[in-house]
Amino acid sequence: MNNQKVGSVMTTEVIRAEYGTPFKAVARLLAEHRVSGMPVVDDDEHVIGVVSETDLMAHQAATPLAHEPAPRFRLVGLTPRARRRAAKARARMAGRLMTSPAVSVHAEDTVVEAARTMVEHRVNRLPVLDEEDRLVGIVTRHDLLGTFLRPDAEIREEVIREVLERGLWLVSRSIDVTVTEGVVTMEGQMERKSETEIAVAMTRRTDGVVDVVNRLTHRFDDSGVKADTREMGGVADDWLRRL
Repeated sequence: MNNQKVGSVMTTEVIRAEYGTPFKAVARLLAEHRVSGMPVVDDDEHVIGVVSETDLMAHQAATPLAHEPAPRFRLVGLTPRARRRAAKARARMAGRLMTSPAVSVHAEDTVVEAARTMVEHRVNRLPVLDEEDRLVGIVTRHDLLGTFLRPDAEIREEVIREVLERGLWLVSRSIDVTVTEGVVTMEGQMERKSETEIAVAMTRRTDGVVDVVNRLTHRFDDSGVKADTREMGGVADDWLRRL
């Protein structure tokens, strides 16, 4: 299967800052371009961190009110997190404000991998890097959600072609595949239980699939048979080893 790559959905015109970009310039860039964060790069376009509205607000939150005395940070005895917070409170440039290292993806990563990275790290956007780890784009949650806009007919065609015919070497007419609002329903009988497991696993990883309803049956339960003794074909060999 040819899952959609990050490079095909990313934005290539990236708003960025450099290490020495002043505090107000960072705030201006975020406001003018209506983004909540942007990468910070070095002279070779390598991403060294990400600066966000949250970083700017942390700086502002530490600024005393008119009737309050200026805060006195005593770094000795502070936790690493408190030290970072104290440093940001005094920061005047992007390199001091940013969060580092940056969470990023590569242009050749799949949309699914990027989505998993976003959820795991609880971020809304990711810098996209090339094979030399240089900044080439930015991808947002909105960009990734576009995958689920694939028409049902297109999803059905890919499941039949890539999963059943190419992956499992089956005659597509032997299995009934329907797709409604991204939910794939598979019905029919296969020869082995392992084939049904592979079919469902591959279908779940098809771009645009929301869920899979498994109504497949099998003639032979080969779950107790060693993988190297099962006779499979196509790309299903690799999938069989993962089960």
